[in-house]
Amino acid sequence: MKKFTVLLTALLYTTLVYSQNTFRAIIKDGKTNEALVGATAFIQGTTISASSDTMGLVILSKIPNGNQVVKFSYIGYETRLDTLTFPLPQISPMLILLQPSGKGGGEELENVVISATRGSRTIANVPTRVEVITGDELDEKGNMKPGDIRMMLAESTGIQTQQTSATSGNSSIRIQGLDGKYTQIIRDGFPLYSGFSGGLGLLQIAPLDLKQVEVIKGSSSTLYGGGAIAGLVNLVSKTPTDEQHLDFILNGTSALGVDASGFYSQKFKKTGATIYAAYNHGTPYDPAGIGLSAIPGFNRYTLNPKLFFYPDDRTTLIAGINLTAEERIGGDMQYLEGNGNAQHSYFERNKTSRYSTQVELDHKLNDKEKLTFKNSLNYFNRSINLPAYRFSGVQISTYGEANYARNSEKTDWVAGINYLTDNFNEDKNSSFPLRSYNYNTIGAFVQNTWNATDKFILESGLRGDYHNEYGFFVLPRISGLYKANSHFSMRLGGGLGYKAPNVFTEDAERIEFRNVLPIDVANTQAERSYGTSYDINYRTGLFNDQVIFSINQLFFYTRINNPIILTSLASGDLQYLQPQGDLNTKGIETNVKLTYGNFKLFIGYTLADVTQHINTTISTYPLVSKNRVNNVLVYEVEGKFKIGAEAYYFSPQTLNNGTTGRGYWTAGLMAEKIWERFSLFINFENLTDTRQTRFGSIYTGNITDPVFKDIYAPLDGFVANGGIKFKL
Repeated sequence: MKKFTVLLTALLYTTLVYSQNTFRAIIKDGKTNEALVGATAFIQGTTISASSDTMGLVILSKIPNGNQVVKFSYIGYETRLDTLTFPLPQISPMLILLQPSGKGGGEELENVVISATRGSRTIANVPTRVEVITGDELDEKGNMKPGDIRMMLAESTGIQTQQTSATSGNSSIRIQGLDGKYTQIIRDGFPLYSGFSGGLGLLQIAPLDLKQVEVIKGSSSTLYGGGAIAGLVNLVSKTPTDEQHLDFILNGTSALGVDASGFYSQKFKKTGATIYAAYNHGTPYDPAGIGLSAIPGFNRYTLNPKLFFYPDDRTTLIAGINLTAEERIGGDMQYLEGNGNAQHSYFERNKTSRYSTQVELDHKLNDKEKLTFKNSLNYFNRSINLPAYRFSGVQISTYGEANYARNSEKTDWVAGINYLTDNFNEDKNSSFPLRSYNYNTIGAFVQNTWNATDKFILESGLRGDYHNEYGFFVLPRISGLYKANSHFSMRLGGGLGYKAPNVFTEDAERIEFRNVLPIDVANTQAERSYGTSYDINYRTGLFNDQVIFSINQLFFYTRINNPIILTSLASGDLQYLQPQGDLNTKGIETNVKLTYGNFKLFIGYTLADVTQHINTTISTYPLVSKNRVNNVLVYEVEGKFKIGAEAYYFSPQTLNNGTTGRGYWTAGLMAEKIWERFSLFINFENLTDTRQTRFGSIYTGNITDPVFKDIYAPLDGFVANGGIKFKL
């Protein structure tokens, strides 16, 4: 009996010690006390991590003895670090309360707060549907294309990158099938990429100095005015923290491209600074052997310094400059290689200079109220040169804003005024009529976000704009968020929008603005729109909570009345006309995410049915992939390595000449090995070597004076890249 008692005691002691090296915690929202499904717990310096189940319970096993740092994180919440000594003195689950971003704590942590809505709410508590690409995902996309953000946006459901030049690579984005001119791209709330300055914009923005990217699909005109009909993309820059950050990335491609960039940030007592600098180089590349460049040759230099001043605890002053200079040339490969002659003489040369300043002053009146003043000045100079043709000009635009925000426990208010100028002066390169214009817009807005109940949040807004050429616009918007429980929520919203016409559209960019007449303002009205969207979110645990499942289902509809259309005249010139009719886009977006251990699977589907009504004629809108499928599988051991595979399908697209392009798949593979201070990465893009040149010729006529067809599929084919990243 005595031996049995000793054996039993030993077994119980062994079990107790084992259990004390197993950590259990219940993770909840620090404000609502609701369980957080899919929150992550990670033992730093190890590969031990797990996600919380539907009850918020997370279990970490086989934890080494000694002091261990446990990191708790969840999108939209402040990261929490706890130091625990193992074996633990107790085995009962620990309660972990995570604070919504911006709502707690004295430490300035990496928060996911939605700035595009001009509030301080987290993504889970904003009635407007916002998609956020956070730092980790930006880091992954930066491995694939460190020099620009095209891929980062194009891999999101509902967003399609449309290449407008076969030789220069110029591209724009289409949200839910609508032209790029209907999407407003802003940086930290400043409209830096509109009109002429939108040309080559996606190719000249790199992800390294971005903290996050926020995408609002559908009208966002209440806060940001004209142009945000299809949606809004807000590029949020990194800000300095007490800890110094010094990051470098060196990348090379199989197409002989080179990217070298660095980012520095640090906050001192009363000041702070961030500096981003980059050099990007491309070599003319013709994978199809057709004698024309699929990737142009280019050299780009970028410098973005920004200073932060903190005179007291309530005031922050930010002043920054963005400098970009680039020259790119594409065309006949023999000409580009210095072997041009009378037959091989075609080229397209783009030279751009982009300079902008931004100043922002934030002053907290008290714990609930804040005043913000903003101002920016933008200078953009671009020339397009082809044999016997030149289009060039300078755009100077300014933006000023003053707003007041008040945040209380149940209600948030923001109200303000802004003034926008947009002046384009075309150089006199021929006898053709100049496309110059001078637009001024003054607007006032107010928005209220109200926690009507514990489960329902209502957001409503109203804007009034006066445009010097197109008159007065009233733009209301309303949206609601209903959170039934921690598993289920839904949003419903809609609003009005408008777009002041100018010549800078995808159709004109595609032909380098040749023979495009200026806008006839006297006989043209602003394009007006209304749209609505409804989305459902659901998340739960499957297979005894071993798999975390979430789904978002979006339904959308936008109508643009009397859109301007670039139309051929009998003279051979092209004129923007505005016939009776409308442009409709309607469809669905489905996003599914499955998490199992270190595996994450993302599946996305987009149905975009876009039709154009002109008088009594209804036609399918060109260059829209009606059905798209996104698939991404990632295996990641935090702090050690990650590997990802992706596959994308694009259904056949209607082309401008009435024919239909081919449907196609593309696939990619990415891997990264991570150490404490540096990492090595490699990426294989377009493994299937899908190229439009495989489907037929991309131009008509001869190579001396080619007339390019619509570009709807990749031209560069399979490209591998790899490099090294340093974090010092």
